[in-house]
Amino acid sequence: MSPVAHAQAGQSAAGLGVSQGKGKGQGKGQGQGQERDHLTVTVRNAGGGADGTFELYCGPDGGSHPDPRGACAALERNTRWGEDAFAPAREGGICTMQYGGPATAHVTGTWAGRWVDATYDRSDGCQIARWDRLVPLLPAMGSEKRR
Repeated sequence: MSPVAHAQAGQSAAGLGVSQGKGKGQGKGQGQGQERDHLTVTVRNAGGGADGTFELYCGPDGGSHPDPRGACAALERNTRWGEDAFAPAREGGICTMQYGGPATAHVTGTWAGRWVDATYDRSDGCQIARWDRLVPLLPAMGSEKRR
């Protein structure tokens, strides 16, 4: 079972309410009546042509995002049952005092049947790691570009 399907099954069982559509936007492999995952990603101050607002659909992958297949794969890798793939960095965590640049991102929409409204920046080591974990949903910056 894919991480997304597993997360959706867990949310449904936990009463968190997987989105129930009327077949509109259904993709391959989606459950009966479930809507296709859709995110809007807005990137600012990333440079190198990475700035803009992009639409991403998963299941099947598509939209105006520069790498829909890679972005959906990054989301699948980071989707675990009982955890929010878009969760903010842990409060009180120990983060390196480094600055990763002025880039910011805002992600809204639905993923694994749940509403998403997450912001990203590169203001310290924890925020940089949180951003890098979702590359290529978010553009590669710094050391990620060299990989």
